[in-house]
Amino acid sequence: MKLILEYFLSLIHYIIFGLLLLIFHPIQVIAYNIFGSEAQKKSVDILNYFLVQNFYTLFCRASFYGIDKLPVNRSLLIISNHQSMFDTPALVWSLRKHHVKFISKKELGKGLPSISYNLRKGGSVLIDRKNREQSIKVIKKLGEVVEQNNYSVCIFPEGTRNKTGGLRRFKPGGIKTLLEAAPSALIVPFVVHDNYKLHKRGYFPLCIGKKLRFTALEPIERDGYSNTDLINLVENKIREALEQK
Repeated sequence: MKLILEYFLSLIHYIIFGLLLLIFHPIQVIAYNIFGSEAQKKSVDILNYFLVQNFYTLFCRASFYGIDKLPVNRSLLIISNHQSMFDTPALVWSLRKHHVKFISKKELGKGLPSISYNLRKGGSVLIDRKNREQSIKVIKKLGEVVEQNNYSVCIFPEGTRNKTGGLRRFKPGGIKTLLEAAPSALIVPFVVHDNYKLHKRGYFPLCIGKKLRFTALEPIERDGYSNTDLINLVENKIREALEQK
């Protein structure tokens, strides 16, 4: 009976998810081209609010911790684990006051209503994961923009989603580039808890009744740390919060 319910609710969830992306795509385009980038950002914030609320169709609730303690008057380098495609809407919505930009694979830059447009126009960057030189170049440029405008940037240093909940070793290249390009950014370890549990059977059906948590850990000033030590420290803090060795 539960499995039948999961099929039904997953279908409803994806229909609403797709409709939201389709509805907000022209809203974004109009906002950006007539009212500018700030209006486009607000439309994206509203879209992601509704995407987060859509968890309720699965009898899931997203809870956020530590976000209100983050300073809004300086740039942040948010370093997060990654478990699901549903991580990003929660990050965008919960960190909306911080003008967060993302580093995404180039394949996401086209073909996805709302998502692709925001990645191209919202200040995030698209990288070719097979081209290290190109990746480092665009990440460096993003870091410089973050530094100059007091924006924030989020990076998933595992490189890809971990569908089992385990934390992969961090790939340090992107973080080091951002640390060098945005020297005044405050380091924020960010923990995604239990999103992978939505996908115990894959992407359809999704599992229902899960508690989803998103936690900003205590920010870290980089004084006295080498880049390598800082990356290891962040990884260990996230691993500890996930209760993993």
